[in-house]
Parts: sequence; C-alpha cells; structure tokens
Amino acid sequence: MRIAFYAPLKPPHHPVPSGDRRMARLLITALEAAGHEVEVASVLRSRDGAGDPARQQRIAALGSRIAARYVRQVRAGRRRRPDLWLTYHLYHKAPDWIGPNAAAALGIPYVAAEASVAPKRAGGPWDLGHRQAVRALGRADAVIGLNSADRACVLPLLADPARWVPLAPFIDAAPFAAARARQAAHRADLAREHGIADGVPWLAAVGMFRPGDKLASYEALGRALRQVGSDWRLLVVGDGEARPAVEAALGGLGGRVHRLGALPEARIPGVLAACDLYVWPAVNEAYGLALLEAQAAGLPVVAGRVGGVPDIVGDGETSLLVPPGDDGAFAAAVAALLADPAQRRDLGATAARRVRERHGIEAAADRLDALVRCLIDRAVRGVSC
Repeated sequence: MRIAFYAPLKPPHHPVPSGDRRMARLLITALEAAGHEVEVASVLRSRDGAGDPARQQRIAALGSRIAARYVRQVRAGRRRRPDLWLTYHLYHKAPDWIGPNAAAALGIPYVAAEASVAPKRAGGPWDLGHRQAVRALGRADAVIGLNSADRACVLPLLADPARWVPLAPFIDAAPFAAARARQAAHRADLAREHGIADGVPWLAAVGMFRPGDKLASYEALGRALRQVGSDWRLLVVGDGEARPAVEAALGGLGGRVHRLGALPEARIPGVLAACDLYVWPAVNEAYGLALLEAQAAGLPVVAGRVGGVPDIVGDGETSLLVPPGDDGAFAAAVAALLADPAQRRDLGATAARRVRERHGIEAAADRLDALVRCLIDRAVRGVSC
C-alpha cells in the first residue's frame, strides 16, 4: 500500500535531532518493514510558537494551496496516488492544514498519530490552530495514540471512540542491545576520549539544549544532583541555542559533568550502554524516546512521573519515578540507586527485556500494518475491521 506521510511539527529528515524527528522516522521505518511504500507528502512546518494569529492565517492559506496542488499532481499522474494519508504529531501549535483536505479530495482514509488537544487554547492566541486540530480529529478515520495522556481530550472529538487506536511508543532496540553487549569497550573508549574517571558510577542525560521544557529539565536536574553527594560523573549528550543556560544550570556540579555535545544517532547506543543510570526530570515530557533508548541499553531510569512517561517506564520494575517538580525526591532516588549496584543491574536487565518485548519496532510494524490494511479495505470494499 502507498502511504502519504506528513509531520507538521518537524519533517522526518530535519537536520536538528529531536525525539519528534526520531519518532517520525521510526513510524516510516515500521511501515516500510511491513511492506508499505511511504512518501513524505510535504515538508511544510506549520508550527507557530509565538501565538501570532496573522502568521497562522498565512500558514493556513499556504497549507490549503499545498493540499490543492498535491491533489492536482496525483490526478494528473505526476505523483502516485496514495491509499492512505498519515499525519504525525498535530496539535494547536502545529496543526495539519494539508492532510484532511487532500485525503477528502482523493477519497482515502485520513489517520493522525500522536495528536493532542488542549481545550484551554480555544479562543486564545492559538485558536485557529486549535480549531484546525479539532477539525482534523473529527475527520480522522483513526487516531494512533502513542501517549495515553492524550486520550481524554481526543476521544470526545472522534466520530467513533473505536477510532482511538493505542500503540506503545517503540524503537529499534537492536542497536542498543548490540551496544550493551560491548559495554566495557564503549566505556573504555569514552573514558579515554573525554578523560572520565572509570571507577565511579556514570549517569547519562540526553536532550537538546533548547529553551522551554528541555532547559527546565536540565535546571531541575542540576538542582537535584547538587543534593547527591556520592562520587559520580554525569555524561550529557546535546547542544543548542540554550547552551549558556544549560551550562549555568549544571555549573554547580563542577568537574563531575562531561558535556559530549550533539552526537550522531549512531553513537547514542554506545554512550548509553557505557553508563550506569539514566537521569531525566522529564518536565512536560510527552513520553520521552530517550527514556526507551536508555532502558533498551540496559539502564535503569530516574525520571519525573509526567505525561506518558509511566507508559514506558515501569516504576519499581525497571526504574524509579518521582513526583514532578520534587527535586528532593529525585535526588533521593538517584542516591538510592547509586548506593545499590545490584538493584541497578536488576532493574537494567528487566528494562532491556521489557523494551524488547513491549516496545520493539517489529511489534509496532505488525500493529500498524493491520490498521492500515483494515482502513484501506473498509474504504475500498466496505469491509469492516
């Protein structure tokens, strides 16, 4: 089957690394693994972070023109006709102005993945985007729910509650399992390359240096780790425009912090496998692919109990979750795991197994394949799922 794919927040091949970009690419990979042909239908970024109604109007008009052009190209044979349209991650700041119109004109199913709605945005600076997100969800033949926290607000907007299709967030766990098997070698390489003391526990944190929630997570991490007195090292992977603020947030930790910069995705598994514990307050996190990746590499996690994080982090089973905003509880959880290497190993082994069994790309490919085929059969032949 041919699938038109669109990510209004950030195209899947955007040069700046992010969890959003990774999830978009993982969805494409899973669909292709199931035998489907995926085409990125547009690279228009519809995000308006400032709440500028005039800018939103311009983006809306541009999106309508792109949708009309796409339909003309398909009808003229200049683009292959898709069997289904899939939009990943739409919300009031980054609504989908293309997919609903194109899918309706072509008579194909429209699917949204990881869509969220914030009713409080109605009537505010993002009212236009909010109304378009509501319209898209009302039109959707299915909404793939990657974050259970989105369900309560999305479900009432669907034409049928059965159109909410839960899907566990997923990753390709194989590179992380391979890195875990070479843990000692990765650790030795990093110790030599960055001058990191090898006889103490290593903590890991991965996140771009961006203003907003990412910076808030680094600030919370710095406050919490200043309360952890035992000897340890923190390896930080990331970079970005908020670098001075992140450096200031972690500045009180002195020589215990090693900034590795923004690394290629292929190097992340080795860094995670070399460490002993993953630490991330997860301020306003949807669910956090990096938390899945850390667990796939065999690391227990200390994180904030927010959003969809509990969906992928088993509190007391693979990791420890703490109340959001409680720096003291975060510090205590880190200190407890630093003091208990056996518990860290047990939690990490369980985490790697759980990711492989519940959050692997193979299971996601099977579930997505079943959904896609069901929707297309229903649209073409009226076959019920």
